[in-house]
Amino acid sequence: MIGHTIGLVPAVLLAAAAIWAAPARTSPGNELVVGMSAAFSGASRGLGIELYRGSMAYFTEVNRQGGVHGRPIRILGYDDGYQPNAAVQNTLKLMLEDDVFLLFNYVGTPTVTRVLPLLKKYERLHFTLFFPFTGAQPHRELPYGPLAVNLRASYRQETRGLVDHFVDIGRARVAVFYQADAYGRSGWVGVREALSARGLRMAGEATYSRGTKFTESLDRQVAILQEAKPDVIISIGAYEACAAFIRDARKAGLDVPIANVSFVGSESLLALLQSASAADRRDYTTNLVNSQVVPSYEHTAAPVVREYRALMERHAPTPPAGFGTDYTPLPYSFVSLEGFLNAKLLVEVLTRLGPEPDRARLRTVVASLTNIELGMGAPVGFSADNNQGSDAIFYTTVRDGRFVPVTDWSEWRR
Repeated sequence: MIGHTIGLVPAVLLAAAAIWAAPARTSPGNELVVGMSAAFSGASRGLGIELYRGSMAYFTEVNRQGGVHGRPIRILGYDDGYQPNAAVQNTLKLMLEDDVFLLFNYVGTPTVTRVLPLLKKYERLHFTLFFPFTGAQPHRELPYGPLAVNLRASYRQETRGLVDHFVDIGRARVAVFYQADAYGRSGWVGVREALSARGLRMAGEATYSRGTKFTESLDRQVAILQEAKPDVIISIGAYEACAAFIRDARKAGLDVPIANVSFVGSESLLALLQSASAADRRDYTTNLVNSQVVPSYEHTAAPVVREYRALMERHAPTPPAGFGTDYTPLPYSFVSLEGFLNAKLLVEVLTRLGPEPDRARLRTVVASLTNIELGMGAPVGFSADNNQGSDAIFYTTVRDGRFVPVTDWSEWRR
């Protein structure tokens, strides 16, 4: 059964809402229950579903081996459809009614930024949000930073890397296409700051509304940016809208490189573009660059990639119960790999917490983690003043119908 709260729902209905949960092998009183609110429906459902699947591949293996200090891990979650109001209500239920041990794998800046004040309000309950799928700043800075733990690098780091690489090869007229909310604005600020550091200004900008679907026209945004005559466009958005923008830009003859940050969901973006390419008999997949915060799942030299691929194949994690009946799970993806890494690091935290888990000690344990090797090529670590474990950024482009690592930026030199 599932939780599905989109928009404002009366408290009595919310309390009666059904929930889904990953199966566990022991009694509920012995479980470590983590609460998740994410998009399992709507235009961004591929993000929530794949993040969940990647985490479940790791948790299932841990549970089969006896759990953490004999306790299985169970994900208890609700669908928020990438809508802030639903995320708020889901979080209140997870904390105050379900009494989960911690919050985990939330998806998106607009949802997370609305949830952070709740964590502050109920700080006496010692809830911590672990590894949200967003690179925004509010949960990396005071006053909310101490209430969250991040694994991934920030949007400021991703956008700075993209700006620096493109400017270095002569593409200094940088325009931005972004979602008109806290997420898009966070990336917009990152681009602006990166350009300012090099004495440059944005060439142009255009926005779209959260929830825009691939079937919608983005000709107006294309026309705005085409008039700006950019050398490159950096997109801060979700996969359906960004794919629609790329399609319409290419149709209009706007053939400059278009870059996306990690949140976009690279494989879902590419699948839409490949479908449109086949239908329109033209290629919409050229001149794309996506930044990532995890290594490529094709990079099997990385130990965690080999482990991830093996466990995804062994356990074949399904979408959350009640969702994904018309969704085809991806064999591998950057999003599910991130979910896998999130689960792996969380198990490390819970293991160090000891056989008698105490929610109030979680942040102290996290701050003690230094040089933790997850197998991704560089150790992760935290401190009392640093709640972000990794600064790693990877860059990918499309070759032969898949995203592969960028090895030479000079192909986009002006």
